[in-house]
Amino acid sequence: MLGRFISLEGGEGVGKTTNIAYIQSLLEANDISVLLTREPGGTPLAEAMRQLLLDKNQEQITEQAELLMIFAARAQHIKYVIKPALEQGIWVLCDRFTDASYAYQGGGRAMDIAAIHWLENFVQGDLRPDLTLLLDAPVQVGMNRATQRGKLDRFEVEQITFFEKVRAAYLALANQQPARIKVVDAAQNLEQVQAQIHRLITQFIHD
Repeated sequence: MLGRFISLEGGEGVGKTTNIAYIQSLLEANDISVLLTREPGGTPLAEAMRQLLLDKNQEQITEQAELLMIFAARAQHIKYVIKPALEQGIWVLCDRFTDASYAYQGGGRAMDIAAIHWLENFVQGDLRPDLTLLLDAPVQVGMNRATQRGKLDRFEVEQITFFEKVRAAYLALANQQPARIKVVDAAQNLEQVQAQIHRLITQFIHD
């Protein structure tokens, strides 16, 4: 029996790191084997590309190069980490996946959605998450939290308008694919956020 694929999405400062660990604990409490991974990243090559993408001191990366690097890292991740785990019946829990490309490059950078869609099909074939939780909060709330964490990466130093476009793109995706993408109000306190997550994950496990 194949494993199931869950992704966690959201803008900056919405609590993905805290809540992905919570989701992992919920799955493991139900005797489900889970692989926790992230994008960009997951393999040595993909992690090296992540460092290049997030380092704001590197040479300026063109929008096209950024998108292609993300999908190159994703190709490695899928072939060497995600698919082998799913084929072994292990559930994969991923911090960001292709929805982030539509939100950040399609929304934030205003890149051609058709190009992203082509790359998605070329790299992934028919692989898509079975469930995506979108942690959503007003941009200013998320940015206030992100700045409290300390040093900001190349994406986090973007203007507020960039993140407004990212958020709008995420919410548009959720509106287009409500069966897969479930929106979690991440502006609430942690206990309330995790109560929403608990309900959605429990429902998904028993579907």
